[in-house]
Amino acid sequence: MDSHIYGRSSLSFFFVVFLTLFSLSSAVSAAALPRNPKPLSPKSNSSAQINSNSVLVALLDSHYTELAELVEKALLLQTLEEAVGQHNITIFAPRNEALERQLDPEFKRFLLEPGNLKSLQTLLMFHIIPSRIGSTQWPKDSGSGRHRTLCKNEHLHLSSKDSGNKKAVDSAEVVRPDDVIRPDGLIHGIERVLIPRSVQEDFNRRRSLRSISAVIPEGAPEVDPRTHRLKKPAPAVPAGAPPVLPIYDALAPGPSLAPAPAPGPGGPRHHFDGMSQVKDFIHTLLHYGGYNEMADILVNLTSLATEMGRLVSEGYVLTVLAPNDEAMAKLTTDQLSEPGAPEQIVYYHIIPEYQTEESMYNSVRRFGKVQYDTLRLPHRVVAQEADGSVKFGSGDVSAYLFDPDIYTDGRISVQGIDEVLFPVEEEKKATPVVKAAAAKPRRGKLMEVACSMLGTLGHFSTCQ
Repeated sequence: MDSHIYGRSSLSFFFVVFLTLFSLSSAVSAAALPRNPKPLSPKSNSSAQINSNSVLVALLDSHYTELAELVEKALLLQTLEEAVGQHNITIFAPRNEALERQLDPEFKRFLLEPGNLKSLQTLLMFHIIPSRIGSTQWPKDSGSGRHRTLCKNEHLHLSSKDSGNKKAVDSAEVVRPDDVIRPDGLIHGIERVLIPRSVQEDFNRRRSLRSISAVIPEGAPEVDPRTHRLKKPAPAVPAGAPPVLPIYDALAPGPSLAPAPAPGPGGPRHHFDGMSQVKDFIHTLLHYGGYNEMADILVNLTSLATEMGRLVSEGYVLTVLAPNDEAMAKLTTDQLSEPGAPEQIVYYHIIPEYQTEESMYNSVRRFGKVQYDTLRLPHRVVAQEADGSVKFGSGDVSAYLFDPDIYTDGRISVQGIDEVLFPVEEEKKATPVVKAAAAKPRRGKLMEVACSMLGTLGHFSTCQ
């Protein structure tokens, strides 16, 4: 019995000693810990400081939706959270109507441009005071009510009118005082947007720069039809230097037949060297390629080149519709064997006006069908718009403007077409023959017909 009691008392004694040693070790470890742990920085724990009852959360959930959207677009939530973590704030919130319809659209566009983010942030921070100012703390009159804003070096002036019944911030009236009240701040509704002077100056400076900035006008690039490359612009002529081109190259051509003025006494008879210009455009046809037959008929088979040179020398302007070699190869011997047939064909393809591809296309687009006089009087050639180009002819046989502006010098214009044109009364005879001969196109047909005609007359040596 005594032994049992002695054993129990021994166990109790050891248990008490164990608890004492454990409490001493806990006290030593607690003393080793720092008593004042370093708090987290506001930036790293700023989100923890903002609770659901914050004035910022109330602003995002309020009926001031336009202001809340601008705060998010300006990336100011982090900055405002840090401000709320340090002190109370007072927000002057403009109505949605003031930001939607009453604000100048050009000024609002300026604020929302990505390059003007700093101006938008400045404008929004101008509406926030880093202190708590309720309606009861408003000045009773227009005296000293100047308060610093979150915008650097900018202040707001608070005032009252009608014995304190009307409150104002600068020139904006407070329409909803104490609209939102929270422990860390409050919101007053105002009638319009407050614009700081720095933002207004930035906007005026940007608008003035846009108004005076201008682009130097430049002509559209021109493509050389022979090389299909951009033409190099003529070099600038220094001041006082003679013009690069003669004065006659600067004269605007007339829209139709326009004889040159009568020569003065003892002066030259011809004002333009028409023969040289005709020679130039024929050489251009040869170098361009695909128009050798037209060049042959002008030089070898007829005297039309000389006649055209005389007309140009007298001041006339001409437009030549030149069929290509494939179109000329479709002509038959019967069509060319009649007396004066080559001349009549070419006469019908010469318009006594100066027309380019652009001028003709603009005319047919505006008027539909346009009739041009030809040197084969009284016949006319009809032009109309088709498939984005100009189509000549009104019957079964029609020709498209295939190679525009082969040669243009202000007095002679050469436009390449893909068919030979005939007057209306001759189309019925020419159309079936052309269809039958189209299966076997041949080159050199004009020279062959000329040789056969000369052989009939007894001039065999000419073709040998």
